[in-house]
This record gives sequence, C-alpha cells and structure tokens, in this order.
Amino acid sequence: MRFEAFLTHARAWLPGRTTVDARERLRAVAGAGLGLLVTALLCRWMAGPLAASVWLIAPLGASAVLVFAVPASPLAQPWSVIGGNTLSAVVGIAAANWIPDPALGAAVAVAAAIGLMFSARCLHPPGGAAALLAVLTHTTHFSSALFPFFTNSLLLVLAGVAYNSLTGRRYPHVQVMARPPASDARFSQADIDAVLARYNQVLDISRDDLQSLIQQTELESYKRRLGTLHCSDIMSRTPVSVEFGTPLQEAWALMHERRIKALPITDRTRRVVGIVTQADFFRQLDLQHHEGIAGKLRDLIRATRTVMSNKPEVVGQIMTRQVRVASADRPVVDLVPLFSEGGHHHIPIIDGEKRLAGMITQSDFVRALYRAVGPA
Repeated sequence: MRFEAFLTHARAWLPGRTTVDARERLRAVAGAGLGLLVTALLCRWMAGPLAASVWLIAPLGASAVLVFAVPASPLAQPWSVIGGNTLSAVVGIAAANWIPDPALGAAVAVAAAIGLMFSARCLHPPGGAAALLAVLTHTTHFSSALFPFFTNSLLLVLAGVAYNSLTGRRYPHVQVMARPPASDARFSQADIDAVLARYNQVLDISRDDLQSLIQQTELESYKRRLGTLHCSDIMSRTPVSVEFGTPLQEAWALMHERRIKALPITDRTRRVVGIVTQADFFRQLDLQHHEGIAGKLRDLIRATRTVMSNKPEVVGQIMTRQVRVASADRPVVDLVPLFSEGGHHHIPIIDGEKRLAGMITQSDFVRALYRAVGPA
C-alpha cells in the first residue's frame, strides 16, 4: 500500500500529455514573439530619451505565454493582464517605499498583490512577478506603474486581440455569461456554478468553455458507446403519413386512432414536404380562454360545406414547412443535439432517393439510447 501511494504521489510530479498539435504550438510561438516585438519597439520609442531606463518588464514574458498560448484562460483575459500587472506593480512600489528589508518587502508585496488581484477579479500569475520586480529593483516612483507596467500590458493585450482574432482564436472570452431561460438542457450555468462553488479552487478555464467541453465529451461518449447504430436500426419502418390535401378531420382522426402526435406530409412521390403535429392544430385555436377548447377543436376540423371558408380545411394549410429530416444511414448519435437541445420530438427518416422511409420519435431515441448505454 505504501509503495502504491508513493507511485501515485510520484506520478503527480510528471507532466501531462500535450493535447495541442504542432500547428497550434507554432501559432502560439509566433504570436508571443510578434506580440512582444511590437510591444518592445513601441515602448522603446515611447521612452525616448529615457530609453536607458526600464521600458520593458520581465513579467511580460509570462503574460505573453498566457495571452498567446492559452487565450481562453480566465487568467489571460485583458482585465487580468492589465489590472493584474498594474495593481501588483503599485503594491510592489508601495512595499519598496515603506518596507526597508527587501526580503520582507518581497514577501509582503507578492502576498498583498495576490489578495488585491483576487478582490479586483484580475488574478494574473505574472502579477506576482511584477510586485516582486518592483521590490527587488527598488522602484519607488508610482509613475512607473503607468510606464512601463500599464503601458506594456495594454500594448501586449492589443497585440493579443489582433493576433488571436486573425488566427482563429476567440480573444477576449466573455467571462460573465448571460443566464439562458430554463430549458430541457441536461445542465445549466447554475449547475456549473454550484459545482465550481463546491470545488472552491481557481479553475483555469472559462465557464462557457467548460460547458462546451462537457457537452462535447458527452457526445464523444455517446459516439463510442452507440457504435455503428444508424437511424434505420431504430426507426418505425411503416410511418403513417398524409398528403397536402388531406382534410383536417381525417388527419386528426388518424392521429387519435394510431395514438401518434405527428404526421409527416408527403407529395405523390413520397418526398417529405412538411409535418403536422397536435401543436399545429392547437395553434389555430384561441387558447387565451381555456373554456370550450373541445368545441373549438371540433369546429376547426369539421369540414366546411360551402365553397368559401374562413378557416383552414386541409393539413397543408397548418403544417410546419421547415422539417428536420435525417437519412436512414445517418448515425443515431447525430440526433442527440436535435432531441436533447433542439426541441425536436419527431424526425422523419428518408432513403437514398429522399423518400419517406421511417420515423424516429423521442421515445424511439430514448429507448435506443437506454439499450446502448444503460446498465450492462
């Protein structure tokens, strides 16, 4: 047991596998080099006659790693870089002025800088180095916080915005997500916030990226566990369908008799042109007043005996024209987003000639999912 514990502890010291490819590494390397070069040239020019003094701070190298190599990190966002470096510099300068012992001053400056960055929501690891640098170089003029600390950080961030955007990386990342209304999604931002609160540690990933990673991981798990299951394997092979001119009464009676909630609508070649659901029927009714709904429905589906009519008479007049269909050879896992988050309950399945071949309902999908990923 002790040996196993020792091995577990030893593995914690080993680096993890890098998950980015060579192209992404090159993108980060080139971005850091260009960003620092632009920042250095501009700051040296701005320093002018004072070029002999410090015009580029060493912690900026660490900031460049975050801005260009991990632009999605909350620690790399503009306010974290600019606020973290600048506020930490102010703390370091204050320590250099008021604490004679550099060892004590360095410890107090770094600790106070971390506390201030937490409070100001701009935690940035190079900020600790900025505070330490101010103490060790005995920087006592508070104007140094503006130049070079603030100026260096601002220019690097601007370079990061330009370079990351041009190379296909979103920067900055939105850190305060708007809370979407309650839906059928498997988890919400509130769920993520609750878990992060229990975790109670700084997590170097934004909430939206964390949510996206969880969703993609779930989808990858479904792909692995559902294997080669296709729509043709779980669809109903004899779907009941109607045509554009099918009377409302006939379509409603068919749905009631077969206990189904949707009917695909096809043309004479069996190609899907729409779908009609119970919701489409009720959408034609005045539901502001719930009294007499049954009577209103009877009046809607009853055929008008006159030549002219002021209400729909056939399903083609109330159908949903934009229909999401899937081919019979499509992997079932591709339907996960449609059923779980897209709000779909019925998906017509078409064959190679785009003719109606079957129907998959939400119940069919859940049943197949349970059989594939349920208890062994």
